[in-house]
Amino acid sequence: MRIATFNVNSITARLPRLLAWLESSGTDVLCIQETKCTAEQFPVDALKELGYESAVNADGRWNGVAVVSRVGLDDVVKGLPGGPEYGGVQEPRALSATCGPVRVWSVYVPNGREVTHEHYAYKLAWLEALKAAVAEDAAGGRPFAVLGDYNIAPTDDDVWDPAFFEGMTHVTEPERAALAGLREAGLADVVPRPLKYDRPFTYWDYRQLCFPKNRGMRIDLVYGNEPFAQAVKDGYVDREERKGKGASDHAPVVVDLDL
Repeated sequence: MRIATFNVNSITARLPRLLAWLESSGTDVLCIQETKCTAEQFPVDALKELGYESAVNADGRWNGVAVVSRVGLDDVVKGLPGGPEYGGVQEPRALSATCGPVRVWSVYVPNGREVTHEHYAYKLAWLEALKAAVAEDAAGGRPFAVLGDYNIAPTDDDVWDPAFFEGMTHVTEPERAALAGLREAGLADVVPRPLKYDRPFTYWDYRQLCFPKNRGMRIDLVYGNEPFAQAVKDGYVDREERKGKGASDHAPVVVDLDL
C-alpha cells in the first residue's frame, strides 16, 4: 500500500500535474494540504475518473485539506475536535479517514508567522489539541498516521542553514516540543530518504533560487503509530515533482507499507 502527503499550494493551479503524478506514482492514499478552494470547487469528478474517492475540508481561503483514496474512504471526520479558533472560526486544517486497513489524518498545521504574533500562540494551541485528538487512534491496534505540512522542522539537520532561521518560527523549542508531545502520544517520525543530496527536504521557497541551491526544509512529516511504523518498507521525498513549470513549493512524501 502506498500512502503519500503533499502540500499542493492550490489544487486548482496544480490539478493537471497532480493527476499525472497520481497515475505515475501508483499512490493508493494521498493526504493533501493547502487546497485553496471551497469544498464545492474540489475536483471530485476528475479524481473519480482515476478511481479515487475524495473527502474534503475546505472553505476557499488559503487553508484546506483533503484525503483521496482508491482503497476505501470511511469514518470521515472533518476538523480538529477540541481545536482552537482563529479569527472566530476553526480553520479547515484537519481531516481524518479510514482507508482500507489504515487510519490517516491529513493536517495543515498553522504557520505561526512570527514568534511574537498571535498566530504563533494559536499554532502551539492547535498542536496541543492535535495531540489530544489523535491519542485514541494512536493507541489503537491498527496502522495509523498523521501526515501533512507541520510547518516545523524537527531538528537543525532539517533546515539548510540553522543560523539563517535563528529567531524564526518553524525551528523554535516550543514548536519542537509540540512534536515531542506527539511522539510521547505513541507516534514516531517516519523519516523518508532523499532522492538527491543528503537530506530529505520537502519544501523550498520559490524565491532566491532556493530549489536549485537546495536551500530547503523538512516540514512535511509522517507521524505513525507502532503498527504503521513496523509496516513501513520504504519512504522517500519525490523531489522530481518539485521541478519544472507550475510546481508546488513542496514535494510529495511517499511511504510504502507492507500490510
